[in-house]
Amino acid sequence: MGYAMVMGEALIDLLEADLDGGQSYRQAIGGAPLNVAVGVARLGGDARYAGTLSKDVLGERMAAFLRDSGVDSSGVRRVEVPTTLAVTTFEGAEPTFTFYGEPPSYALLTPADLDRGAVAGAAVLYTGSICLLREPFVDAARAAWAVDGPLRVFDPNVRPTLLPDTAAVDALRVLVEGFFATADLVKLSLADVAVLYGSPDPESAAAHILGLGARAVVVTLGAAGAHVATPAGSATLPAPVVDAVDATGAGDSVMAALISRLLAGGRPAGLDAWSEAVRFALSVAGLVCERQGGATAMPTPADLAARWG
Repeated sequence: MGYAMVMGEALIDLLEADLDGGQSYRQAIGGAPLNVAVGVARLGGDARYAGTLSKDVLGERMAAFLRDSGVDSSGVRRVEVPTTLAVTTFEGAEPTFTFYGEPPSYALLTPADLDRGAVAGAAVLYTGSICLLREPFVDAARAAWAVDGPLRVFDPNVRPTLLPDTAAVDALRVLVEGFFATADLVKLSLADVAVLYGSPDPESAAAHILGLGARAVVVTLGAAGAHVATPAGSATLPAPVVDAVDATGAGDSVMAALISRLLAGGRPAGLDAWSEAVRFALSVAGLVCERQGGATAMPTPADLAARWG
């Protein structure tokens, strides 16, 4: 089956909640790449995580959580800066993130820290998200992406609060399209599409990304499901009906589910096979949305069987 090498940020989400008529914040371990690594492991895949964790008490909690979740953390480097916090507020079930901590504890991995042999031996390499906005991590990600061997999967995971003006958006578009061009799979949200390309049009964005060289594109549409596009054609697939309480980590669970399918069967051949993988991923995301979000919401196969049959 092989393993997935997951590169990116790990941080602490402070999730807004009501408490006795006032506002409080619930601490949760998160960061999109960490969520993906945990999601792959929960689904039965071999996940290895590469990134930086603080040496503070929150970093210790994240390191222990990775171990307890079955994620190999031999690619982790510990750093002497406080753990980055993501304060998370909600409109309905949809989260908005504001980040605190400079320098960011999650973005200090260097190319010299990278185990290129472990990258080359992976079946799947994942990177993406906000860590790519910072050096030295972006250099480490580019070095890993240049290694031959694994299937390459990418998620831009755009956070508008980190993009102060149109110049920053333009720079991010150039950056992520460099990864899109050689990706076997690009997964992005409708909100990502709107920021990167100016309008929430998943069909045209997916076609554009395929034109850059990507082998497959999945655009998640929230409660409306997902659009999947391949050189052989495209389809829009509905999401299961759920009672959503928190969409934090839902997109990451889609990526984790797709990676688990890549580990089990390699790259799907054709639109029908990709559509089947996306339907599975939407069932995983639906269950995540029914739970309080973050990495702890990622389900196991037993959870899926209990919920969906």
